[in-house]
Formats: sequence, structure tokens, C-alpha cells
Amino acid sequence: MEATTDDADARQQIRAAIDGELRLLDPEVRASDARVTALLDPEFFEFGASGRRWGRETVLEATGSGGITAEDPAVVTEMAGTLLAPGVVHLTYHSADHGRRVRRSSVWRRHPEAGWRLYFHQGTPTEE
Repeated sequence: MEATTDDADARQQIRAAIDGELRLLDPEVRASDARVTALLDPEFFEFGASGRRWGRETVLEATGSGGITAEDPAVVTEMAGTLLAPGVVHLTYHSADHGRRVRRSSVWRRHPEAGWRLYFHQGTPTEE
């Protein structure tokens, strides 16, 4: 079965959001406040696995902490995406780092000038 243009466009948008999410987990990107900020929506907020609410500026504390390194990267599994509306993608996945497993949910939205940016993120600790 051949994909329709709409299917191909949906897959392309989901892929762009996944690429952004994976960049945010890249230790080199996390080490740069400017590179992290460029991937965050101006209205970004997060409910972290700790239960803390993070904003665009405060999340830099976590990303710049060096917790995820090239030697000890986050392991991502079960990454899946859904196109909610044109330019809005919801991602879900599991991450593992430092022995901690977390279910994650992200909403990405596309900006005409800035491209794809993370609007919302939530992490929930799990034993699975």
C-alpha cells in the first residue's frame, strides 16, 4: 500500500519532533544553554519526574548539570509519535539513565520562523 501525501506529511512532522527530542537528550546539546533554548518553545513548561514544575529558564539547571554524558547517555526506547494537528506532535517514550526509568510525554509545535520547538514535557518514574 502506498502512503498518501497526508501520511507522508504526518510522518515527516513526527520525524522532525523525534529528531528534536533526541537532540535535547544529546550531551553536547545539553551542555549549551543556547542550543537547548533554541529547541524550547517560548511558552515551554515541564512536569519533571521529580514532580517539579520547570520553565524555559529553570530547565537549563537540569540540562546543564552534566547528568547525561557521552559516557553515560540516556537510553530511549518505545519512541512513538502522533500528529495531533498540523504542526503539533505528541511523542511518548521511555528513557533510562543512571538506573532510573521514566515514561515521557512531549508536545512539539512548529513555528514558521523557528521550526520545531518543545512546548510541553512530562516525566513519570516507572519500574517497567
